[in-house]
Amino acid sequence: MADSHSEEPGNGDGPLDEPAANDGRSGDTSGRESGRPEDRPEDRPEGGAAAAPGAESGAESEAEAGTESGASGTSGASGGDASHGTSARGPAAGSEPAAPREPATPRDATADGASPRSLMLCGARLADGRTVDVRLGGGRIEAVGTAGSLAQGPQPAGGSRVDLAGYLLLPAPAEAHAHYDTALTAVSPSSDGPPRSAPEDVQRRTTEAALLQLGLGATATRTHVHIGDVAGLRSLEAVLQARRALRGLVELSTVAVPRLLTGVAGADGLSMLRDAVKMGASVIGGCPDLDPDPAGYVDAVLEVAAEHGCPVDLHTDGGDPARLSRLAAAAGGLRPGVAIGPCGGLARLPHKPAVRTAERLAAAGVTVVCLPQGDCGVLERPSQTSPSRVAPVRLLRAAGVTVAAGSGALRDAANTVGRGDPLEAAYLLASHGEADAEAAYDAVCARARTTMGLPEVRVEAGFPAELVAVRGSELAGALSLAYSRIVVHRGRVVARTSAVREFCDFTGTSEFDLPRQSQG
Repeated sequence: MADSHSEEPGNGDGPLDEPAANDGRSGDTSGRESGRPEDRPEDRPEGGAAAAPGAESGAESEAEAGTESGASGTSGASGGDASHGTSARGPAAGSEPAAPREPATPRDATADGASPRSLMLCGARLADGRTVDVRLGGGRIEAVGTAGSLAQGPQPAGGSRVDLAGYLLLPAPAEAHAHYDTALTAVSPSSDGPPRSAPEDVQRRTTEAALLQLGLGATATRTHVHIGDVAGLRSLEAVLQARRALRGLVELSTVAVPRLLTGVAGADGLSMLRDAVKMGASVIGGCPDLDPDPAGYVDAVLEVAAEHGCPVDLHTDGGDPARLSRLAAAAGGLRPGVAIGPCGGLARLPHKPAVRTAERLAAAGVTVVCLPQGDCGVLERPSQTSPSRVAPVRLLRAAGVTVAAGSGALRDAANTVGRGDPLEAAYLLASHGEADAEAAYDAVCARARTTMGLPEVRVEAGFPAELVAVRGSELAGALSLAYSRIVVHRGRVVARTSAVREFCDFTGTSEFDLPRQSQG
C-alpha cells in the first residue's frame, strides 16, 4: 500500500497563500502566487541607497507572471516548465532597437516592478534557529517578528500569506557565472544535429535556463555571452531580448566575451566589444588565456572597462602565477571591480607560489569566482597531465580574497549534466572541505551578490525581499537535501518547487510505519 505525501499547497502540510486578514485556509491547490509583476522601464539612474521600507512603486504597466516549478523526489527541481510562456511574451530577437546599457555600478533593483501588496511569511525558521513571521511590502522586508506576532492587529488590504512551517528561510542565492547563450545545447545520440544558434533559439534557451535557475532559488544571474566570429552580436541581442521578457521575475546581467583582442585579428573584436557595451552589455569579459598576447588582452579589456565604467569578469585557469600577478597589478584599484574564474589551475600550483599569488589578488581587490560543479568549456579541456580542479577556496579566503561560487555550464557541451543549482555549488564546496556550510552558502549568496554589484540581503527589516525558503530545519541539511523550495523576488512569490517522496512495500505483503516526508 503506497503511503504518499505532497507538500503542494492545499493539502494541509505545505505553504499556502491566503488573505492576511483571514484565518481560514483559502483552498487554493494550484500552488501559484496570484500576484502580477509590474513592468517598469528597464534601465534606471543609479540608486545605491536602499528605498524606505514599505515604499510602493508608482504607476506602471503590468506583465503576466507566476512561475510554478515541477516536482522531483530524486534529482532536485527545475523551473523550466514555465519558460515557453515567458519567452512568448518577449519581443522576437531583432524586432526592436537595443536598450540602453544597464548601469554597471550597484543599483537597488527592488524598486523596479516590486509588488505593492503585502506578503506575510509565517512560521519560518531562520539559520540562527529562531522561528519568525516576516512581512514584505514594496519589494522590501517590512518587519520580522516572533512567530504569530505580526498576524495580530489589522492587516493591509489585499495582502496574502504563505505558511512556511517546516521551511528554512534564507537570503536568495545569485548565479555569478552562467553561460545562457550555450545552455541546454548538449547533443543527445538521438538528436538530428547540432543545436541551432539562430537568435530566436538563443532567446528561448536563455529564458528557459533563467527560469530553471530561478526555480532553484537564483533571483539574479550574470551570464557570459560570446561575441564576434560568425555570430557577431546576434547572440548578445537575443540574450538582451530575453532579459527584457524576464523583467519582474529575475534580474539578468550580461558579460560580453570576445575571443581575440590583440593584433590585426583582434581589431574587429575590440570594436565589437565597444559596440556590445553600447547595446546593453553591462560587464566586460573574455578569456586572455586564449589570446596570443594575454597581457595585451587584459590591457585592452581594462581600457574599455575604464572608458565605460564597467566591471570586468575574465575567464582564466589561473595556472600561471606570473600572469595572474600581472593581471592583479594592472587591475588593482579598478572600480566597479574585477572578477576572475574559475582559477582551477591555482589548485595545481605548489603551496607557496599559490599563497603569494592569492595575496597579490587580495591586495588588488580581485574577486575569484570558482565553479565547484565543473568548468564551463571556455578554457582548454582538462587532460591527464592537467586535471580539472576547483579553485583552492580555503587558501584564497585565508589570503583575504573574496571568493564567490557559480554554476558554469548548464547541460551544454562543457558539462552535459550541469544542473545550474546554486545550492549544489555550496554543497560541493562544503563536501570537499573547502568551506563549512555557512561559508559555502555565503559564496553563492552574499559574495555572489557583492561580485555582481547587487544590494546586500539579510532577513531583517529594511533589506530587499530576495528570499528562498528550503524544506529543512538547518543550513547543512538544506544543502544536503534541498528539494522543495519557494522563491521570493521583489517581495512576491515567483517560483515554487514541491518534492514528493513515497515509501511503500512493493511486494504487497506488509505495510511499513515509515515517515511520509522527510523534513530535509
